[in-house]
Amino acid sequence: MDDSKQTSSPEGSVDPSLVSEDGKNVKAVLCQRCGSKVLCPGMALFAEKELFLPSMRKKTSIGQSDGTLDGDTLASHWLVDDMYTFENVGFTKDVGNVKYLICADCEIGPIGWHCLDDKKSFYVALDRVNHE
Repeated sequence: MDDSKQTSSPEGSVDPSLVSEDGKNVKAVLCQRCGSKVLCPGMALFAEKELFLPSMRKKTSIGQSDGTLDGDTLASHWLVDDMYTFENVGFTKDVGNVKYLICADCEIGPIGWHCLDDKKSFYVALDRVNHE
């Protein structure tokens, strides 16, 4: 799962109006549920990496599992290299060596993924956020 390629050029089904020529987000990244700003324009790089994210739900139920998780394997993400770049994001408790990113205002998520082994990679799934 972590072996997937990363790229800074938009490919596939990604809306080209979201990615600048240098691979950065053109529009602000917002929570789908409450509209809170997660990232300002130009603060993240487009990256393709297949990551599994559990289904969207309230924070209290993300870390609790009965051994199986519903979710999606998503490939299109915004990559941020510093957690302080975010305008508004929260983190779940550790789930193995992963922390999931959630909206800090309404606590919906996960909207993204962070592996504790890599301190400089925070991924926000394009399919889990809005752009404005």
